[in-house]
Amino acid sequence: MTLETPLTRDADGAILGDEVFAILGEAIRDGRLAPGQRLRDVDLAESLGVSRTPVREALQRLELIGLVEVSANRFTRVRSHDSSLVAESHEYLAYSVGIGLRMSLARCSDVDLEKQLDWADAMIAASSADDHPALMAASTGLYSLVSQTSGNRVFLRVMQQAGPFFQLTAGSWRPRMADVARRTQLYRDLRDASRSATASVPNARCAFSTGSPEAWHRVPRCR
Repeated sequence: MTLETPLTRDADGAILGDEVFAILGEAIRDGRLAPGQRLRDVDLAESLGVSRTPVREALQRLELIGLVEVSANRFTRVRSHDSSLVAESHEYLAYSVGIGLRMSLARCSDVDLEKQLDWADAMIAASSADDHPALMAASTGLYSLVSQTSGNRVFLRVMQQAGPFFQLTAGSWRPRMADVARRTQLYRDLRDASRSATASVPNARCAFSTGSPEAWHRVPRCR
């Protein structure tokens, strides 16, 4: 196998483990490393031109997020499609959006708040057109912004680690609510609640986080 990717070395000349993790995760996501394919650290290290240590670390991390499966003394391979695992990842992401929104809306700048509202507008348009890929793209854009502005390094780190798996399963995502009119109205209600609370930014943020469309139906209410 060939994974030709330029790698950055640290001050001591060692390859950064995060890069190997990102490269292997991307290769799994785009199919260069196919479901069921055996993964040997020696082969991967040779292909990437690195030592086995960062490869082993990357494989352990990929196992933790569900992209790789390991059977001690038997095999390490790319995990085959698991529909229940995919459904569980969507559920986890939905709850995580609520957590991230609550933190971000309490801490983000006015500029970032406006960006979040812009993403909400994009979701309204996509939902109205029943364009699932566009709705997913807009939701992903908002969630990326929310993660970056959450002000919580632990939350951001967890989301970065799990990112390759969420990207892999994004193609199979479908809205929980099939009723286009009702779903789109929920997005509008969320956006309008934010726009109407112009008296103070904290109130606007509270309104935004108490909406209930799709992935955020369990976001805790502001107090």
